[in-house]
Amino acid sequence: MNIGGSEWIIIAMLAIFLLFGTKKVPQISKTVGKAMGEYQRAHELLRKEIENATTATTPMENNKMHLMGTRIDGPVASEHEKLETIARSLNIDCLGKTDDEIRSLISRSLHR
Repeated sequence: MNIGGSEWIIIAMLAIFLLFGTKKVPQISKTVGKAMGEYQRAHELLRKEIENATTATTPMENNKMHLMGTRIDGPVASEHEKLETIARSLNIDCLGKTDDEIRSLISRSLHR
C-alpha cells in the first residue's frame, strides 16, 4: 500500500475532524494561521538582522571612517606635509604652528 503526499493530507484532515469535531476546526485553523504568520514575521526579521550584521560595520569602524576625512594618495614629501594633511582632514588650522603643536592638536582631536 503506497500512500502519497495528498493522501496524507486527507488522512490528517479526517483525524482532525474526528479528534476535535467540526465546531473546533475553524478555531484550530485560525490558531494555526496566526502561528504560521508569526513564524513568517520572525523568520523575516531574523533574516534581516543577519543581513544587517554581516554588512554593517562596528561602531569603532564607523568612528574611524568618520575621522578618516581626506585621503592621502601617495607619499608625502616631509613629516610636516603629512601632519598638515592629517590636520586638514580633521579641520584643524595649522598655519604658523610647529610640528609638535600640530601633533598635539591632532592627538586632542582624536581623543575627544
